[in-house]
Amino acid sequence: MQRIFLFLVTNIAIMIILSITLRILGVESLLAQNGSDLNINALVIFSGIFGFGGAFISLAISKWMAKRMTGAKVIESGSNSTEKWLLETVKAQSKIVGIKMPEVAIFPSPQMNAFATGASKNNALVAVSQGLLDSMSKGEIEAVLGHEMSHVANGDMVTLTLIQGVVNTFVIFFSRVIGHVVDRVILKNQRGHGIGYFVTTIFAQIVLSILASIVVMYFSRKREFVADTGGADLAGHQNMINALKRLAQREPEPLPEQLAAFGIGEKRKTGKSQLWSSHPPLEDRIRALEERSKNSK
Repeated sequence: MQRIFLFLVTNIAIMIILSITLRILGVESLLAQNGSDLNINALVIFSGIFGFGGAFISLAISKWMAKRMTGAKVIESGSNSTEKWLLETVKAQSKIVGIKMPEVAIFPSPQMNAFATGASKNNALVAVSQGLLDSMSKGEIEAVLGHEMSHVANGDMVTLTLIQGVVNTFVIFFSRVIGHVVDRVILKNQRGHGIGYFVTTIFAQIVLSILASIVVMYFSRKREFVADTGGADLAGHQNMINALKRLAQREPEPLPEQLAAFGIGEKRKTGKSQLWSSHPPLEDRIRALEERSKNSK
């Protein structure tokens, strides 16, 4: 709750400063001179409500959506030795990291992958694919589970949601300011919102959303290194390194877009497309763990 409160206060403070800055720069008076009825304060509130509202709704239904998008089946008591081992491993790790045991699930995919999601660290879901269970050793699976448990314990789902809420707020705010400037100042429309406003706002929102996603993906990549170290601490550096090497041999198929940032890995991207990658290259993650292991000896 403290993290959410601080993010909200920070976002409100930024938007207040932004509205004051626009007034000092004369943007509001320029729009008023051209017949604009834009209310900066009202737009700040509107942007914040819709920017964070959508992000928090997605977070609230994340477990429900994940189960339906991947076909993940929650393990209740364990119908075989593998399922019982998964439950016991996650239970042990949850005690170590100090969180309530999450739901554990298996989803039917021949590809090696895993993900974690949920509205909070004490209301989470950790899922692994059947392909991962079939292809990895127990030590490697334990490391993957440790990686996902670290995401949960670190509150990464909430953090990314808050970051997404902040960038959404800015996208909504600036796209509408740009739309007003084009409609009233450039096109000289004096009555209501003309077609220039709607077209410009939609175009600006698309462009700004693409640019904003770079910020979100940057933080996503950073948290992957932290989760790798968490997995190494829970299951051993070599097990975590071996699991990543196994993934590198056969890169995982992408999860549904809503879950991509929470998977254990993604398909390699090259060049500028890496800016929109939710995960660092597996080689970089392996190298970071090897350096950490070497320095800890």
